[in-house]
Amino acid sequence: MLEGWSVDTATDGGRETGREAREERGRAMQVKELGHLVLYVRNLERSAAFYGEVLGWERAFPGIPGMPAAAFTSGRTHHELLLIEVGEDAAGLPRGRRIGLYHFGLKVGDSDDELREALARVTEAGATVVGSSDHTVTHSLYVLDPDGNEVELYIDVPGVDWRADPTLVMAPIRPLRL
Repeated sequence: MLEGWSVDTATDGGRETGREAREERGRAMQVKELGHLVLYVRNLERSAAFYGEVLGWERAFPGIPGMPAAAFTSGRTHHELLLIEVGEDAAGLPRGRRIGLYHFGLKVGDSDDELREALARVTEAGATVVGSSDHTVTHSLYVLDPDGNEVELYIDVPGVDWRADPTLVMAPIRPLRL
C-alpha cells in the first residue's frame, strides 16, 4: 500500500483516511468519469459485429492504419471501447475465482421495456446470456461477448433514488422478473 493511502473512507486508528485525508494533505485527485475500455479479441471482424451490430455502438472512426483495431462510441466521447485483434491462437480467459476484470456494464436504456428489447436482440444474435439480476437500483442482464468477456446490459430503475439512500446500491440481489 502506498504511504498515506487507504481504501477505507472511515477512520484508521483515529486518523482520517480516503478522500478527506487526501484533500487535507493537498494530494486530492478526482476521477471525472470512466473514459474507455480496451479489449484484446481473437477475431476483430466477429467482435466488431457483436459490439456494433448487436449492441448498437457506432464505429468511432474507419480504422487504425497498420493496426488491427476498431473503436466504438456512444457519442459521449471520442471512443469508449477499443478492440485490438490478437489472433485466434490467443489464450482464453480463465474462469472461476481470479483477479482482473469480472464484467463491465453498459446502460441500454431507462425502462424494463428497453431491457427486454436488449434481451431479444442478443438472444436473436446467438449471444450467451449467463444471468440476470434485480439490483434494486438497476435491472441487469449478463451476456458473453465472442471472446468470453462478460458484459452487463442494464437500466437504472426509475424512481429509485440511490443518492438519497446510498445503501440501496448494496441491497440484496433478487431474481430479475422482466
